[in-house]
Amino acid sequence: MADDDVTLFGKLKNKLIDSKQKWAQDGRLLTGHDAPPTERLPPGQRQVENWPVLDLGVQPEIPLHAWRLFVDGEVEEPTSWKWGEFTDLPKTTLTTDIHCVTAWSRYDNRWEGVSARDLIALVRPKAEAQHVIFHSYDTYTTNVPLADFAGEDVLLAWSWNDEPISREHGGPLRIVIPKLYFWKSAKWIKRIEFSVLDKPGFWEVRGYHNYGDPWREQRYDEEA
Repeated sequence: MADDDVTLFGKLKNKLIDSKQKWAQDGRLLTGHDAPPTERLPPGQRQVENWPVLDLGVQPEIPLHAWRLFVDGEVEEPTSWKWGEFTDLPKTTLTTDIHCVTAWSRYDNRWEGVSARDLIALVRPKAEAQHVIFHSYDTYTTNVPLADFAGEDVLLAWSWNDEPISREHGGPLRIVIPKLYFWKSAKWIKRIEFSVLDKPGFWEVRGYHNYGDPWREQRYDEEA
């Protein structure tokens, strides 16, 4: 891969990161209530019409000719794709909601991409693989159980509302896991690692919940 073609814009927002860690320490935004998944709006959330931009201050610019996706770890068929190879895979279109840990939710987002189930069928995780670790072009990482990555509504998405996902929102490719807070849906995805061991990622080691169920209001680590 031509690493020199991938550039990073901006620098880490250390003050923002510190403030988000303080939110976790203080339990900011917590209501103390759970809700059944049948309720569309999880506790403590408000519905918005726009799509707020949230990142660490770095938004990688990834030319499509330089883009690669690597899938490895505990799989029978480690694989890498170039952009055209990946977008030639069977396509799935889904409409889902977004629930951000910063307390906003956006309804009816139309996504197109490759379903996680189709990717899993191609790489064939080994029996001992229980976790999935996402690695992004901006060095961000986050973790989910394999059982959740294998959900029927999980996508590796390149399109949002019938347009290519913009760079600021994680294009050219991002993860979409609607049942979890959206920090679990990694932007600018570069590598998907199947693992025997769980590996908490950027926010999980900074006081945020390791799982992140919006309806159980799992915003923060209870021991943080």
